[in-house]
Amino acid sequence: MTDSTLKTSRGLRRREALALLPAALAMPWPVLAQTDLSDLARIRANGALKVAVYKDNAPFSSGPATDMKGLDVSLAEALARQMNLKLSLLPFDAGENMNDDLRNMVWRGHYLGYGPADVMLQVPADRFLANGNPQVTIMAPYMRQSNVLLHDSRRLASAASPEDLKGLPLAAERGAGAASVLMGYGGGLLRNQVSIYPSGVEAAQAVIDGKAAGAFVLRAQAEAALFQRKASVEQFPLSKLNLNNGIADTGWPVGMAIKAAHKDLATALDTAMKALRESGELLAMFKQHGLTLTAP
Repeated sequence: MTDSTLKTSRGLRRREALALLPAALAMPWPVLAQTDLSDLARIRANGALKVAVYKDNAPFSSGPATDMKGLDVSLAEALARQMNLKLSLLPFDAGENMNDDLRNMVWRGHYLGYGPADVMLQVPADRFLANGNPQVTIMAPYMRQSNVLLHDSRRLASAASPEDLKGLPLAAERGAGAASVLMGYGGGLLRNQVSIYPSGVEAAQAVIDGKAAGAFVLRAQAEAALFQRKASVEQFPLSKLNLNNGIADTGWPVGMAIKAAHKDLATALDTAMKALRESGELLAMFKQHGLTLTAP
């Protein structure tokens, strides 16, 4: 081979190599490199915080998927903003139980092909739930849930015991624990008096509309109904109703859940929640939705 032929051959090889360079850059190795990023770095690289919220769960998250409203939606927006990220909301239907929801939305993903999210809201901060789901970390409680009796003071001045409810029309939410407890009390003492509504807010509204004397619902649901109807708490007070064999209902804290391995994300979310509390933004959020910010 002559020198000129050798130089021509080398030149072709260089040009061929350069021509192949864009294709090489498109090969999967950069994707593989991204998997080496920490959980938080990977979220920042994507530019958005994916937050799972329940569908049809007023006053926390309800409405069409493209325009959901509620406390949890406001909180998701604020968390993403605090972390300098866009919000990607992932609304989902509740499963059979909380274990299903944590599996589908936090650590594995749904069998229909959506999820998991980076974080899921409205998760009971319960030790037994946490122990039964070691794949997740339940953290940063932001409120306390409790069941209350919203009642019309003109029809029921007070409810010192469940027996005070006998003979009165009552309301509760379909599928809710509060409805089960109310209807099961005393072997079904009040069962035939209870009308079931699609949501706790609607059950509470039935009292305001005069369709029921009392509704046993979440405090947040009762407060949202009063706020929406501009009804007074003097006429429609909220009372504790002891239905658990003498055991006081002190409520339960509610927080968020992430994958157990996502330590950096946990730190970032804790920092964001602290900032929202200290700035007063979390309190303003609750007031905006007509709710009381209760210590978790």
